[in-house]
Amino acid sequence: MKIIHKKADSFMQSLIDENRIRTRKIGPGDDQEEKTRTMINSMLSLQESEPNYYTDEIIKGMILTLLSAGTDTSAATIEWAMSLLLNHLAVLKKARAEVNNYVGNDRLVDEPDLAKLPYIQSIVNETQRLYPVAPLLAPHESSDDTTIGGYHVPRQTMLIVNVWAIHRDPKVWDNPTSFKPERFEGLMEGGHEAYNYKFVPFGLGRRACPSTGLANRVMGLALAALIQCFEWERISKEEVDMSQGTGITMPKAKPLEARCKSRHSMSTLLSQL
Repeated sequence: MKIIHKKADSFMQSLIDENRIRTRKIGPGDDQEEKTRTMINSMLSLQESEPNYYTDEIIKGMILTLLSAGTDTSAATIEWAMSLLLNHLAVLKKARAEVNNYVGNDRLVDEPDLAKLPYIQSIVNETQRLYPVAPLLAPHESSDDTTIGGYHVPRQTMLIVNVWAIHRDPKVWDNPTSFKPERFEGLMEGGHEAYNYKFVPFGLGRRACPSTGLANRVMGLALAALIQCFEWERISKEEVDMSQGTGITMPKAKPLEARCKSRHSMSTLLSQL
């Protein structure tokens, strides 16, 4: 473990040093700096104004948190989403039409496009509803005696929220086991309040996951790019197995296998990457 820690620490320090040197070469206020700005750049900027709160050690801790908590969960959600789309080709077709209409084939989809791709975000939300990668949220503790739903909860009781059960509760959701991204349409236009307390893949309140915005952008952008660039199909006529695995997160029991090929309309652009 000490050897692994030393290697990880050295790698993360190299990322910090690399970004620090690049920022000095480009110079503050340069347009190129804005185009290549990373999270590490942002934290290094904060280091200048608050050196005691943004030491290299703290920045490395944040990098480690992002890598450990943000990669496996996002990748698993994208895998669930692609599996659902391969079992619901009409939804895949509708998503591709949205990307084609707004982004087209002359450039790759980019983060600023996501605000104009509400159906892509609806697919991400519906995937997280049906297959939340954190089906049981992190344990909480009641600070005082209270009553919830008729149950007395003593002070200092460990509380674990069953997100999976909430997201599939027929008393809360219409046809809860069906994959219907349309149920989230309007969410991006200010309808989020309607889903409070029943759509909680990241938790709620002060103890909610701090990377909700980042995760949704990463998953939405990755999914949009996969749909924009490739044609997808199942490896057989049978539907993709949607059995759920076990672990700290909830992966697919059987990893997704699918066929893909670059879309003819994207071949020229992809060949230039």
